[in-house]
Amino acid sequence: MKKHALLSASSSKRWLMCPPSARLEENLPEEKTVYAEEGTFAHKVAEVFINFHIQKINKDEFATEMNKLSKSPFYTQELLDYLDIYISFAVEKINSIKNGIALIEQRLDFSQYVPEGFGTGDLVLIDENLLEIVDLKYGRGVAVEAQDNTQIRLYVLGALNQFECLYDIDTVKMTICQPRLDSITTEEVKVKDLKEWGENFVKPRAELAYKGEGEFCAGEHCRFCRARFTCRKRAEENLKLIKLDFKNEALLDDTEVLKILNRIDEIKRWADDIYTYALSLAVNEGKVWEGFKLVEGRSNRKFIDEKKVVEKLFRYGLSEGEIYTRSLNSITALERKLGKEKFNEILGDFVIKPQGKLTLVKETDKRPEFNSPQEDFS
Repeated sequence: MKKHALLSASSSKRWLMCPPSARLEENLPEEKTVYAEEGTFAHKVAEVFINFHIQKINKDEFATEMNKLSKSPFYTQELLDYLDIYISFAVEKINSIKNGIALIEQRLDFSQYVPEGFGTGDLVLIDENLLEIVDLKYGRGVAVEAQDNTQIRLYVLGALNQFECLYDIDTVKMTICQPRLDSITTEEVKVKDLKEWGENFVKPRAELAYKGEGEFCAGEHCRFCRARFTCRKRAEENLKLIKLDFKNEALLDDTEVLKILNRIDEIKRWADDIYTYALSLAVNEGKVWEGFKLVEGRSNRKFIDEKKVVEKLFRYGLSEGEIYTRSLNSITALERKLGKEKFNEILGDFVIKPQGKLTLVKETDKRPEFNSPQEDFS
C-alpha cells in the first residue's frame, strides 16, 4: 500500500493555515472519489507518452503499457486529447534543455522543512542555473494557479535539497498545466526567497502541525479537509454570521447585505457538507436524526433494454422517424472530432457565444467585469 505523508504537499495549504487540522483528520477515513482516480490515471498515461517521446522506452514497451492502460474505464479519446496539451508542453520543455537534466515522476524529499515531507514532481527540469517543476492538474472543478501555490513550492524545495549540490541554481520556476481549463500558469522566484519562505513560514507551522498544536483556522482551505463535516471551529465561524448584531430595523442595509455576501459561498459549502454528512450516516449506518426521515426522491421512468424496445416498435409498425429523434452533436464533441484548427476552418463562421447568465462574484475573480450596452454607450 502506498504510503501517504501526514503533512503532504497536496494538503499543505490547509495545514499551513490550520496546523492542528492534520492530526484532526489523521484517523478519519480517506475520501476516494472518481475524480481523484481519474487524475491518477491521467498521470500514468502522460508518464508513458512522455517516456516514449524522449526515447526512455521503445515502441514495443510503449504499446504494451498503452494496451494495459486502454482497459481502464477512464481511457477515452477525450482524456488523450486533453493530455496531449500537457504532453506537448512537457516534451517541448525537455527538448529545450541545453545543459541539464529532465526527470519524470521524480520523488522529492522536503523533510528539511516538513517532518517526513515528501512528494512526487511530475516533471523536474534543470538547465544550468534554472530549476523548473511542471505539475499536471487534470481536474476541471477548481482552477489551480501557480502563483503562491504551496504544493509546488514544497516540491521545488525538495528538488533544491537534492540537486543544488550538483547545479548552480539561482532561480526556480513553478508551472501548473491544467489542460481541461486551458490554463498554464507560472511563478518565478529567486532561490534565496523561496528558502526564506521555507525556513521562516513553512518550518515552524509544519512543526506545529506534526505535533497537532497551534490554532484552528477556518476558511476556504477547509474545502477538502476530511474533518470539515463536524469541525467545531468551522461551525463557529459560519454561525458567527447568524449571531451578527444586526440593526433593529425591518430591512437589512447595504453594509449588512455585504457582510453576508462576503461569506455566502463558504456558508453554502458548509451547509451542504453538514447535509451530506447527516444523509450518509442515515443511509449507510441507519442513523435516525430527530425530526427527519429518509424518503425516495423523484425519479424518471427508463427502458431496461432499448434494443428490444426498438425491435418491438418496428414490428408494431412505427417508422424510424417516429422512434428516433435525430440531433446534432455538441460543439465540443465536433471540435474534438475535427480538431480545433479544422473545426474553426469549417464551422467557425457558424459558432456564436451568447451572453452568459450574470453572476455576482468577488473582485478577485479573474473574469472581466460586465458592462451593459447602456454603460458602453454612455
